[in-house]
Amino acid sequence: MDFVELKANIRKTSGSGVARTLRSAGKVPGVLYGPSVDPILLSLDVNELETSLKKGKMGMSIYNLAIQNGNTTNRSAMIKELQTDPITRMFLHVDFYEIALDRKIKVNVPLIPIGKSKGVELGGILQVIRRELEVFCLPNEVPNSIEIDVTDLEIGDSVHVEDISLDGGIEIPAEVNFTVITVIGARVDEELEEEAEEVEGEGAEEGDASESKGDE
Repeated sequence: MDFVELKANIRKTSGSGVARTLRSAGKVPGVLYGPSVDPILLSLDVNELETSLKKGKMGMSIYNLAIQNGNTTNRSAMIKELQTDPITRMFLHVDFYEIALDRKIKVNVPLIPIGKSKGVELGGILQVIRRELEVFCLPNEVPNSIEIDVTDLEIGDSVHVEDISLDGGIEIPAEVNFTVITVIGARVDEELEEEAEEVEGEGAEEGDASESKGDE
């Protein structure tokens, strides 16, 4: 888990007009909220926010917000939502969610297979069903990724979520023992493609027949 420093200022007013004024001045409107804090309206420097995003991964970084309002108050938070303009990619608004470093949180972590499986060496195909897994742990224990060694996987083998063991107090709060990685045979994959082509061919023949009847 990355820890990133970021400055923010209190803003007293809200509304679309205020937001436009802030953006034209190189600021980004934001808000901090959480289970034990009333929403706090913020403004952030767009360049500082952009730099902080490059230092860590959004959704996996803890921000030490230095909130300035005469005095400086430090709050630990994560970015819950970052709104951007779909065309200009300009930052429109950022939502921070306050967290306590001694309380567990849920966060999605990338899943990375490592090694080359025996099944792939025999012509199989490795399929990663889940690219991310949700974990439940303390903020300072969030792993950057979950690595799964696939070396011993044969064709037809799978890794399920309950097969994954993590260090410390990290949990995977899954209600179903779903598949995360599997190795399938190339022949099975080819048969599925052939079936799909046959269905498409039958559909085309039916269409040609219908056109011929219409011409008659």
